[in-house]
Amino acid sequence: MTKERLTLVKVGGKVVETPASLHLLLQRFSALEGRKVLVHGGGRTATLVAEQLGVETHMIDGRRVTDADMLRIVTMVYGGLVNKNLVAALQQCGVNALGLTGADMHVIRSHRRPPKNGVDYGYVGDVDTVDAERLSRLIESGITPVMAPLTYDGQGALLNTNADTIAGETAKALAQYYDVTLVYCFEHAGVLADPARPDSVIPHITSATFTQLKADGVVAGGMIPKIENSLQAVAAGVGRVVITRAEALGSDGGTRIE
Repeated sequence: MTKERLTLVKVGGKVVETPASLHLLLQRFSALEGRKVLVHGGGRTATLVAEQLGVETHMIDGRRVTDADMLRIVTMVYGGLVNKNLVAALQQCGVNALGLTGADMHVIRSHRRPPKNGVDYGYVGDVDTVDAERLSRLIESGITPVMAPLTYDGQGALLNTNADTIAGETAKALAQYYDVTLVYCFEHAGVLADPARPDSVIPHITSATFTQLKADGVVAGGMIPKIENSLQAVAAGVGRVVITRAEALGSDGGTRIE
């Protein structure tokens, strides 16, 4: 039996928090045919709100340390301000959107990341399960889930969770029911062979070429876990993964992970 197509788009904070790029993303996302899901970030807004409230932001290797005060802020920003503004904008575009955290409908359960090598990230969650059956019920009823980067531990505690991870784990879970395309939208046209040349997009990356790209230093920093998540998603049954920018959403542009 042929599975119906579903597109899961993860959009980073830089796109969500810039009005022009957000407007373009929403236009492109709304025009996508078939079933769809949106996963968003919002880290820059969380940092700004924290500063306004006198809460210091601590980052380790690009990851936000989330103490009790910061957890309250990211809950307000991710689950409230960013999520509901996206839902409202999508409704205006004719998309019947519903904002979710992992706690809603028990859809994503995680555990608090334990300290490692002397580093304690606080209330940060690593995903254990995604309830794809419940999500698919929503999707089949004509609803587009808009997922904030918050999960929960099943014991009443919300946890700050990386949006790329949520996108990858949700895509893998939904692959049971759909032919899933996972798209990571960020500020570049794809994975670049030369950061100084915006047109130097690498069209395809496989496990073998990724190993070489890392060894050569072409792929580094935060792009490494993004591609690792992408390769894991493909290995777990996701049909295709694309890394691109908002204006290329729905086209053949970007870097395809296979």
